[in-house]
Parts: sequence; structure tokens; C-alpha cells
Amino acid sequence: MRYVVEQHAQGHKQVVVIGGGVVGICTAYFLAAAGHQVAVLERHASVAEGASFGHAGAITPALLEPQPLPDQNASRLGALLRVPAGRERRRWRAEVEPERWRLNRDRMQRLAAYSRAMLQDTVERHKIDYERSTGLLQLLRTERDVARNAPLRERLAREAVPHQLLDAAAARALEPGLASDTPLAAALHLPDSEAGNCALFAKQLRQVAQHMGVQFHFQAQVEAIRPDHGGVDLQVGEASVRADAVVLAAGIDSATLLRPLGIELPLVPVRGYSITLPIHALEAAPLALLSDEARRLTITRLGTRLRIAGLSEPGMPEDSGSDAREQALQTLIAAGRDWFPGAASYRAAQLWCGVRPTLADGPPLLGATRQPNLYLNLGHGGAGWAMAAGSGKIVADLLSGHAADIDLDGLTLERHG
Repeated sequence: MRYVVEQHAQGHKQVVVIGGGVVGICTAYFLAAAGHQVAVLERHASVAEGASFGHAGAITPALLEPQPLPDQNASRLGALLRVPAGRERRRWRAEVEPERWRLNRDRMQRLAAYSRAMLQDTVERHKIDYERSTGLLQLLRTERDVARNAPLRERLAREAVPHQLLDAAAARALEPGLASDTPLAAALHLPDSEAGNCALFAKQLRQVAQHMGVQFHFQAQVEAIRPDHGGVDLQVGEASVRADAVVLAAGIDSATLLRPLGIELPLVPVRGYSITLPIHALEAAPLALLSDEARRLTITRLGTRLRIAGLSEPGMPEDSGSDAREQALQTLIAAGRDWFPGAASYRAAQLWCGVRPTLADGPPLLGATRQPNLYLNLGHGGAGWAMAAGSGKIVADLLSGHAADIDLDGLTLERHG
């Protein structure tokens, strides 16, 4: 296959984006909007076939936080990071010290709030329909769960984030499909949160980007990146591609591509699971986004389908054996039947397992590297959908020589020295 990046207009660049997930597509869109000639190289057969495909759909900026949490012990952290004991382990243990953890949480939430504004502007501008719903209910089964939720409510009050603690009756009035016999002490309602079909949005934005001149090349596996003489050369199979600049948004593959360039990133593969199934009783189905706080799962209405997602664990999808997949399937189905037993045929549930490329300290890495003309947009973990539009706009601005609209402290490669 021959890969072509069209000649750019005066003052603009030929840019290749590596990665066709929602982050890469948003980056390509904003680069094209800035006047650059853009090509996207994606190793799958279409866009949004990796982490974007089975995403839970939640866009909840005020709730984003790094994983693991500060109260998780060192052995759990070591298992997640898969780093040997010693200096690197100590380095990452420092990231879950409460003060450092809160700093990284604030960085993630700053980016996600900006990203939501960019998403809304893009959706309104191009009339994109991505099965959007508004509002989030955090379901709290017991009074103990309500008490554990109190620090979050206190923070939301300090930060003037709209929220309300509802009793069980009020929660069921808001979501009439909730099972009446499942224990429910209360629910935290965040009216400004939202959810939507990440993969559907990515596919529609791809069409917009193509109309703007963005080229998409699929089943294009980038083997190497070689900055050279004011540009960048890419090895794509047996072919070679040259561009003025490259944005790396290739998920977990990014670390492998960066290593020969002397850029070592502690990018950790974290598996996530979801099930999707058709709704057969609309009146018994959820209206919007819910989270089961005890199980740390989300339940999302995506048009006429139901998606239940969660269960993070370290490792690649191919490392997940049949027993683990069956256990995940049954756990997700149990949550659905618990809260919305009559909504869908749970026997028809389709299991998805994908990898979320995660930096253990939480925020992604955006912008330039020490290699000329090579830019990063990676490490979003499970929050890629919530951060994609803002991250894409920021990287497009930086590549174009403009300042970002928000403070980038802690969001660039400088964070890793």
C-alpha cells in the first residue's frame, strides 16, 4: 500500500497522526481545522476498534481520579505497575501519597472540564448525534456506603459542582426502571455529568474530518519513528512515510515506538471489560448513566442498547483466560439483573475486553518531545473519551505554535523528567 500525505498550504504542515481511536481522531480533526494537511495511520481495519470500542461512555469530569487510589497498598501498586522493587517502585509509590495524588486528580479534572467544552462545541458545530444522555446517579446500597461517599460530597460542595443526595424514593422517581427490591439507601445525583457512545462519535467525527481533507489509512502498522532533517520518517510495514510532524496517539503501542528514541514511559496496560445488549423493555431500562459504587461498575443507556462496564486489572486482553472472561461476564450480568432485571435479555450479552493505556500517576502526556517535530497525545487510561476533544485541541494548538487554552502544568513530558 502507498501512503500519501498531500502537499500542505503555505504556512501549514503535513502531519501524520498515529492512532485512530477517539483521541487520534479528535487530534486529526483539530489539526485539519487549524489548516494542516493530515493523515491518520491506524493498525486496525477501522476507527475506534481499540479502547474506544467498548467504552463505558461516561463523561464525568468532576469524578475523574488517578488509579490506584491513595489507600491501596504497595503490593497492589506494584502488581499494577509491574515494576521491580527499588527506585522505580519507590518513585511510583510517591504518586499515591495523598498530596501528590490530589494534584494529579486536579490536573485530570482541569483537562476533562476543558475537553467537555470542546466536545460540546464540536458536536453543536457539526450536528453529531452520539446517543447522548445527561445526568449521573451514584447508587449507594447501604448507610455505610452513604457515609463513605461523604468526602466526595464535601469536595463537590467546595468546588461548586452541582449535586444532590437523594433518598431511595427520589432516586427511583428519577430512574423508574430501578428494581424496587434491590437494597438502595440513597443515590448521589450529578445532573451535569453525561454519557454517550464513544465509538459512534469517533466514526461520525471521522466523516467530518474526511470532508475537511483528512486521509485515513487502515491496517497500517507503524514499525518505527525516525526524526530526521526537519521532518519525521515513519516505517509502515515495508513502506516509508515522511511528514513535517507526527502526533503519537497509538495507545499501548506508543511506549514501544518511543523506546528506540530514548523516551521511556511507564505506560501500563490495564484491561477493562464491558457487555452490550439490546434493550427489549424501554420502560424498564435506565434513562441515563448510573454507577454501582459497591462494585465500581457503570450502567449506561446507549440508544436502544445497554452497556455495563468496569473490572480493571493489569495486563493485555490476550492475557485474560477463559475463566477470567467468564467471571467478568457473570459479574457484569449480575449487576445489570440486580438493578434493571426486566430491561434486556442478559443471555444475549456480548463481552468486550480491551486495554486502557494508563500512566500510574494519572494524567495523560500532551505536546512536544525532545525529538524535533514529534508530539504526544497518550496515556489517558479509562478517561480517553472524557479527555479526547480537549487533548486534541491542545496538541493541535501546540503543534501550530500557539499557546494552549488551559494551564498545562503536569500534562506534558516534563512531568517525567
